[in-house]
Amino acid sequence: MKINIQDIDVNYIQYGEGKDILLLHGWGQNIEMMKPIGDALCDKFRITILDFPGFGDTTEPKEPWNIEKYSLLVEMFVKKLEIKKPIVMGHSFGGRVAICYSSRNPIEKLILFGSPCIRIKEKLSFKVRILKSLKKLPGMNGLAEYMKKFIGSRDYKAASPIMRQTLVEVVNEDLSKYAREIEEPTLLIWGEYDTEAPLSDAKELEKIMIDAALIVLPGTHYAYLENLPRVISILNNFI
Repeated sequence: MKINIQDIDVNYIQYGEGKDILLLHGWGQNIEMMKPIGDALCDKFRITILDFPGFGDTTEPKEPWNIEKYSLLVEMFVKKLEIKKPIVMGHSFGGRVAICYSSRNPIEKLILFGSPCIRIKEKLSFKVRILKSLKKLPGMNGLAEYMKKFIGSRDYKAASPIMRQTLVEVVNEDLSKYAREIEEPTLLIWGEYDTEAPLSDAKELEKIMIDAALIVLPGTHYAYLENLPRVISILNNFI
């Protein structure tokens, strides 16, 4: 199904009956990555999953977006579909959007899967320092853009120009101020060997939130899928 929000045709699915669960996928993913959770819970809950703008079958934004703009789209999406006080679950980038959304909207509970929140400045690599230096030289910006294709992240390389700029926006945002404002019970489910959102991020996030608990599972950034039966059992007890 599709619904038009801000001139963007948002693709989504909705199924099941009961209290609302809203599922938000990670960067470079789509509805299918969250559907295993929805399928396991749809006998007791109404499940809604959308493709974020720029992913799956949803059109790209016309300009680079940040987390705030994605969360505002989720607000409008929820209102249009008349979803009331949902249980919000998000993986990685989707969890970041969920943090921003949940800080100012009524929710029942929040579940975050490997969702980095606190921006920690890291020492720039030698390659990145060269790239930044090139961009400052007259006539070298084109070369700098060309080099990004070879030294950027996997997600950056796979993205369109607008989504590349969007990726830069969303990964550099520190969401601590939003996380501190969330009063509803929050569950953090993290992979012990997650290299994209290290476990240390989860521990810091647990400290700053009002009512958060951390569960560590064996696995990577996709520990929620690698341990799906166990995760579903945890979710059934929590929600």
